[in-house]
Amino acid sequence: MSEVNEAEDGMVRPRLHIGLTGGIASGKSTVAAELSALGAIVVDADALSRAVVAPGSEGLRSVRESLGPTAIAADGSMDRAAVAKLVFADPEARALLNGIIHPLVRAEGRRLVSEAGPDAVVVQDVPLLVESGQAGAYDLVLVVEADPEERVERMVRDRGMTEDDARARIAAQATDEQRRAAADVLIVNDAGLEDLRRTTRRVWEHYVAPRLEGLTNGPSDGPDDGQPGRSTDGA
Repeated sequence: MSEVNEAEDGMVRPRLHIGLTGGIASGKSTVAAELSALGAIVVDADALSRAVVAPGSEGLRSVRESLGPTAIAADGSMDRAAVAKLVFADPEARALLNGIIHPLVRAEGRRLVSEAGPDAVVVQDVPLLVESGQAGAYDLVLVVEADPEERVERMVRDRGMTEDDARARIAAQATDEQRRAAADVLIVNDAGLEDLRRTTRRVWEHYVAPRLEGLTNGPSDGPDDGQPGRSTDGA
């Protein structure tokens, strides 16, 4: 297909490198799963963030040194509930944790992207893509958006959070406006899971399939719906 595209850091870039983001409980995981089913290699930043602080890792040792022994559960793993409570209440602690985890996750993500090879479609599922200023690293940025009240309801119903905790999680992330500003394609999730999957397939057909078929040098113009870069199936 294409000739190898090697970045300055030596990372072999895939045929199409997609950044996927969205607020907590927006439906981003459903979009990622559908993209995987369509043939993309999905690199999940949340999964990597757990792996880099696994028991016995250098990352976990750094967390203990920075946040103290209360960050470690009795089984030797990171106590995620305790750490979440700490970092949401203390911006300095949050910065320390991010300073440990984010570089490790990025390094592992680069390794996985490079291993995918030059003909792959790689989707990096990054919840804090906008907050960490990574939008410019991708050929295409997909943003999944859902009504904040619906997201609160999902977190309470599906994740066992209190309403206050759910709202605090949303407030700690980028706003919808900030994510929209970074989006090449906005996927609005307000009509159920099957509509969300259908929208994702439409995005693939419009933006990804032409690249794989060698028909374009990059994603085509936005869907012909009067709002370039916005996908409205299911919206």
